[in-house]
Amino acid sequence: MNAGSILLIAVAMSTDAFAAAVAKGVALKRPDWREALRAGAIFGSIEALTPIVGWALGSVAAKYVVAWGQWIAFAVLCLLGARMVWAGWHTGAEAVEAKPARHSFADLAATGLATSIDAMAVGASLAFIDVGIVPVALSIGLATFAMVTFGILLGRVLGAMAGKRAEMAGGIVLIGIGVAILRQHLGAG
Repeated sequence: MNAGSILLIAVAMSTDAFAAAVAKGVALKRPDWREALRAGAIFGSIEALTPIVGWALGSVAAKYVVAWGQWIAFAVLCLLGARMVWAGWHTGAEAVEAKPARHSFADLAATGLATSIDAMAVGASLAFIDVGIVPVALSIGLATFAMVTFGILLGRVLGAMAGKRAEMAGGIVLIGIGVAILRQHLGAG
């Protein structure tokens, strides 16, 4: 596998994490660089590990990951998104001031895992063609780190423009990502 192919895989695997990061940035009260780098590190680490797990499981688990991975991602993203929509709907004008300064590790890790299920399936498929997984996994992790860091900061700008319903918009984005993952899976099946 050449460097161009690895780069394309890395960017493709990190786009849904980028969209989720924008939503996460919208839900925060003025996220700074430290929070953006923290989120990028959490997402990037998970996104780098999942193709390795998929590759290690190889052909034994690939059929299960492919069969259920999109459903898991759909469910987790929709639940997280619905929670954000509910929180945005059930708060008044004080919601802008009540936004958290940072997301919990568990919240970021759950979102990162949900957006990385496809990377696990890619890792499993790469095991079939005898590709060295380490350069691919590192590239996916670094691309995700960069895109999530930028996404959190972009969410800050969008959140300031969106006002008190920004969290609802972020939740709708997460639900949309979940639906898109499921739709792609069902369309391919």
